[in-house]
Amino acid sequence: MAEPALAFRPVTAESWGDLARLFEARGGPSYCWCMLWRPGGGRSNDSKRAALRGIVEQGTPVGLLAYEDGEPVAWCSIAPRESYRSLGGPGDPGGVAVWSVACFFATRRLRGRGITGRLLRAAVEHAGERGADVVEGYPVDPDSPSYRFMGLRSTFLQAGFREVGTAGRRRHVMRLELSARATAGSG
Repeated sequence: MAEPALAFRPVTAESWGDLARLFEARGGPSYCWCMLWRPGGGRSNDSKRAALRGIVEQGTPVGLLAYEDGEPVAWCSIAPRESYRSLGGPGDPGGVAVWSVACFFATRRLRGRGITGRLLRAAVEHAGERGADVVEGYPVDPDSPSYRFMGLRSTFLQAGFREVGTAGRRRHVMRLELSARATAGSG
């Protein structure tokens, strides 16, 4: 099956409607609104939606949307690590700007077609263009019974990430250094 032609764009106040449409579609993550790792949000779906919308409207980066033929079809949460609650794992590499990849979602018809790898590569590029020295992810092994929305370890390895520790029992902490400053700080 051919790879779908995708365009990747950051979520902004102007594209909020696209994110909402993707999340609220059948099978979408409207139960969490990608607020699991972000401060605030409350318990109800409506409060989580309102919290994420507020973050977006403040101009805080939250992630990327993938579009096919102008329609939103996938999402990746990529943002400065300090905009999340603790994601776990080893300490801060110190003196560098770390961005975290915390979630992936794709419409059912795109699953199993390499979309996560493409989202991850686009997220790395997006973070690097905005000053990230390091991109960090928290993927799991393929047989993990939970946290699969954070991606698979093999996808991160294929994108050049290296494992630096664990977060809890299931999640691997993977880092990709984008700058010489990050490389100097990791040694």
